[in-house]
Formats: sequence, C-alpha cells, structure tokens
Amino acid sequence: MSTGQRTYYTTVDSPVGQLLLTADDLGALTSLSVPEQKGGRVPLADWLRDPGPFHAAEEQLAAYFAGELKEFRLELRGEGTDFRQRVWAALDDVPYGATTTYGAIAARIGAPRAAVRAVGGAIGANPLLVVRPCHRVIGADGTLTGYAGGLDRKRLLLGLEGVL
Repeated sequence: MSTGQRTYYTTVDSPVGQLLLTADDLGALTSLSVPEQKGGRVPLADWLRDPGPFHAAEEQLAAYFAGELKEFRLELRGEGTDFRQRVWAALDDVPYGATTTYGAIAARIGAPRAAVRAVGGAIGANPLLVVRPCHRVIGADGTLTGYAGGLDRKRLLLGLEGVL
C-alpha cells in the first residue's frame, strides 16, 4: 500500500474458510487471503474494518462458490513488481474450468523457459487468491502442485469448477 493510504478490510465465510479481503481508498480489492495461507495477510492495527467497499466482492464470491459465476468483474489492485504484474495478468486470462502450466504462463508473458521458477514464485505471491485464479495452474505432468492456500483448497476450487 502507498504511504498515507487507508486499508479497509472485512471477512467473508466461504467453503474454503473465512476469507480476509482488503481494499484501498478507491475501493479496489487489494488482497484476498485464506486461513493459514503462506504469505497471507492478517489485519493490522491501523486497518479499518468496514464491509462497505466489499459488497460486489461478497456477492460475486457467493455466486462463484454457488457455481453461478465463472468470471469475476472486480477492480483488482495487487502490488508487485512489473514481472509479477505480468504473471498475474496472465492468470486473469485462464478461463473458468480450465488449467494451465507454469511453462505456459512463462510463454504467455514472453519469458524464457528458464523463468519457470520465477513464474512459480510470482504465482505463489499472488495476493488475490480465488479471484485471480492461481489455483488453475498445475504441473507440466498434470499434477497439482503448490498453492499458497494449501492443496486441499486447490482441489476444492478445481472441483467446484469441474476440472477434477
């Protein structure tokens, strides 16, 4: 977050646990974390608990978990390097009910094959789980590989989308 900018937050119950959502002053969703997420956020003392900025996110998440929404239409603002931003933009292009690989993401952003580890690191640092679908990235051999929210959640999300 930029200096001097307020962070708003709320929590939302879901099939993958209680979600922690944060937003900036303009109402853009800046993070979505699940319990015990590797690198997940926790509320800080200067954050303001206010469900107001999150009505659209709550409605869309409920519809997604009910199997009624296939594409989120939310303003997202995850902070990261230019490389991470490119990787995250490529994640946004992976459609509901489909999977891709780390190598395919690297190719999509024009990175060399040797950048697959860096792509994996950027995917692992995705601050917007569920809405930015890093759960749709699997290993080149088709196996479910790392997910900051845990492989059980990854299986649940992919099952919900009809992939598993």
